[in-house]
Amino acid sequence: MTETSDTIAPRSRKVRVLATLGPASDSPEMIATLFQAGADAFRINMSHGDQASKAQIIRSIRALEEKFKRPSTILADLQGPKLRVGKFAGGRVMLEHGSTFTLDHDPTPGDATRVRLPHREIFAAIEPGARLLLDDGKLVLRVTDHDENRIVTTVEIGGPLSDNKGLNVPDVVVPMAALTEKDRSDLTFALEQGVDWIALSFVQRPEDLAEARKLIEGKAALLAKIEKPAAIERLEELVDACDGVMVARGDLGVELPPQSVPPLQKRIVETARRMGRPVVVATQMLESMIKSPSPTRAEVSDVATAIYDGADAIMLSAESAAGDWPVESVAMMNAIGDAVERDPMHGDRIHFTVTRPDPTTADALAESAKNIAATVSAAAIICFTSSGSTARRIARERPSVPILVLTPKRETARRLGLLWGTHNVVTRDVESFEEMVAKAKRIALRQGIAQAGDRVIVMAGVPFRTPGSTNVLHVVRIIGDELKDYPRA
Repeated sequence: MTETSDTIAPRSRKVRVLATLGPASDSPEMIATLFQAGADAFRINMSHGDQASKAQIIRSIRALEEKFKRPSTILADLQGPKLRVGKFAGGRVMLEHGSTFTLDHDPTPGDATRVRLPHREIFAAIEPGARLLLDDGKLVLRVTDHDENRIVTTVEIGGPLSDNKGLNVPDVVVPMAALTEKDRSDLTFALEQGVDWIALSFVQRPEDLAEARKLIEGKAALLAKIEKPAAIERLEELVDACDGVMVARGDLGVELPPQSVPPLQKRIVETARRMGRPVVVATQMLESMIKSPSPTRAEVSDVATAIYDGADAIMLSAESAAGDWPVESVAMMNAIGDAVERDPMHGDRIHFTVTRPDPTTADALAESAKNIAATVSAAAIICFTSSGSTARRIARERPSVPILVLTPKRETARRLGLLWGTHNVVTRDVESFEEMVAKAKRIALRQGIAQAGDRVIVMAGVPFRTPGSTNVLHVVRIIGDELKDYPRA
């Protein structure tokens, strides 16, 4: 996967498209088709299927690197703790508004007055007045009394309730570990398979992320899914403790009123951008395309809003994993991204979020690179990086030009696949300033990032091969015979 002329053109848009793979899209042929349609990265939902099938999917994604000469990016999304009620004697009951309904430890099949709740942590944490939401929020119970063996509730919104339906507890922090035994097994598997990102579900506290990070041991980047009200209360702590953030609007929209989700989405995106973490907006973005070949106008507007807010990536869930139109869904995301970023107002809108640089040389140079690129009409910002931190600093500034990332580490190139505006190339490290400039110009030409006569901005750290030493910003013009003068590296 070293630099070569046998490459596909870089994406014209800067926002990334993250596509979930599933029964509708997990064949090698379909994965390649989704990549060509616009998917920049792929999500594997560990909630469904076995590990053997996931291993085959991962092999198919990595095969794209040989086929298209581009790094591939894989996010493994752990299921997290799923709260569910037990079973009913008839498989299903009807809860009436105003009736009393009790949750307890009794394994006997339930009825319209009670059912087992096999999660003792909830009994210890619950308080009178707290809500319990059943079946994705379709039913609402209000706690009136409780002890260590039972939770007595009043049914505020009734309806049918069947075996093993999900339970949400939005009003209290439940002291449950974010990693279940299944998650630990899936995490070990994902790391053995070399995935690039691990997404942790139902994060409530920084301690949840600390446990996962300890187990990951630097082998992958850690993404926190923000889908609990408790996470919002400690948002900055969580963002600081992870490598990236997902606005997981599914459960967030269950546990909070629907009208609360849009402002929270903007707050999460703004916080992540300000703190320099990639942020993904997910769930129901093109929901109607599960069954329809075209989205609603409201869905298109929803995706566009996330792009105008400056999200690093927009994600497809069931639309690409299990829907009837996976390729069309990815192509639509790609088209929306292109159209929004061609809007003359796009640049102004994504800078509504103020990202003040930290008092470091690297941050000062990243901000300067953005401003210089605009002033001299540069074609690209080119950065040499080993860890990816220089690329993240530049992307945080949302420059008006592409970011060409040159790295000697395949793992770094893959992880940066969720980062806004980057085109990542694996290449040998450089030994001198002259080699750095020559290689930057040559690869920019080969990758189609710049043309003869263009100016480009080059950033790196001297001495070379020293992580965290970004201290050079150089503006250079590409001449017409760069490819002829220098051998391929």
